[in-house]
Amino acid sequence: MSTTPNSPEARDVAYHLHAYTNAKKHEEVGPLLIDRGEGVYVYDNHGKRYLEAMSGLWSVGLGFSEKRLVEAATRQMERLPYYHTFTHKGHNPVADLAEKLVTMAPVPMSKAFFTNSGSEAIDTALKMIWYRSNALGKPEKKKIIVRNRAYHGVTIAAAALTSLPANHNSFDLIVPDVIRLTAPHFYREGKPGETEEQFATRLAEELDAAIQAAGPDTVAAMFAEPLQGAGGVIVPPATYWEKIQAVLAKYDILLVADEVICGFGRTGSMFGCETFNLKPDMMALSKQISSSYIPASALLINKRVYGPIRERSGEIGTFGHGFTAGGHPVASAVSLETIRIIEEDGLVERAGEVGAKLQAGLRSLADHPLVGEVRGMALIAAIELVTDKEAKTALPTPGQLGAMVNANLQEAGIISRAMVDALAFCPPLIITEAQVEELVAGVRAALDKTYKELGA
Repeated sequence: MSTTPNSPEARDVAYHLHAYTNAKKHEEVGPLLIDRGEGVYVYDNHGKRYLEAMSGLWSVGLGFSEKRLVEAATRQMERLPYYHTFTHKGHNPVADLAEKLVTMAPVPMSKAFFTNSGSEAIDTALKMIWYRSNALGKPEKKKIIVRNRAYHGVTIAAAALTSLPANHNSFDLIVPDVIRLTAPHFYREGKPGETEEQFATRLAEELDAAIQAAGPDTVAAMFAEPLQGAGGVIVPPATYWEKIQAVLAKYDILLVADEVICGFGRTGSMFGCETFNLKPDMMALSKQISSSYIPASALLINKRVYGPIRERSGEIGTFGHGFTAGGHPVASAVSLETIRIIEEDGLVERAGEVGAKLQAGLRSLADHPLVGEVRGMALIAAIELVTDKEAKTALPTPGQLGAMVNANLQEAGIISRAMVDALAFCPPLIITEAQVEELVAGVRAALDKTYKELGA
């Protein structure tokens, strides 16, 4: 960190409490301040260039310098910088975006409800589910199912559905009766001699047993990511979703697909639901919907969800939920332009093609002494770090090895993210094959450097 008292780094430490940061350590090491972006690269305020292999926070699909998004925001700012969607009011951009999202959804949807972040979309889904159960005269049908290592956000309700220790430690959880089940990670949770299909069957049987134990009439919905992102880029085992959805249908339980990371091309399909053949009742969308140039998110709901909400709001006189900036005209305009670019430039198909190069490149590192598993699909991946391949263990302190490799990678000019002892990769959809090669070479160098530092 710069020792100059008035440096940007020093002022940041003095006044800024950072998200997902060790506040005490931050006072010692200070921040990496990013000054500008160009394509898949960002530059710090000292001019050093980094390949942003995480798209910021899994989200800047179009890179850091897409002029069409800036122009879309500017045009809308000049015409109508703000309006809301409360009390029978709206505006053209949000109406156009609602139509676009509902009609492009991979399964029939009825309505779009707009929020500002993935967490708000998840909170909204939870409130709608409770509202719906009450409207149906089933006030006991409120329990929610999630998977361990799932990530569904950090607002006060969404955080309770997230199943990661850092999101719960020292926080109170207010959502009652959350049913948490085994993470669908075959590498960590599969039993000796078990196939992926057998693992998937066991998880489906676990789900069925949990529903029966809770009482089927008390379970309202399962929230799930098509592919679990922040929990470690966990690709579900073969036949998993087919079997899970059969259990949910058996007990008339809603499925909420958290598409916040998977949506808009990340898995090689427009939505993760298409990649894994999910048929959800609700879909939470955010991040790449606007390439994160401006906060935006949406919740899509089908007729099964909308019908009871419609009737109950008619009885009460309103649906008493909404956000000041939900469906913001500038966010709507930027989101529409983002989707246009993804479609016009064929970025979903491109994610599959260039993503194959990324997956092959990272898998070429599988024989490295520090690599336990390489997993992912298209343009999302993770490397599980170990020091003992057979035992699947890393250093004694969880996260220590991940932090070491991630620091060496950043020093080499590549930004990744350590998820305990796994490194995540989620580069912009516009990344080229040459830039993928640059990324993989940087990862190999960081692994080699760390291995030497460990004295191996």
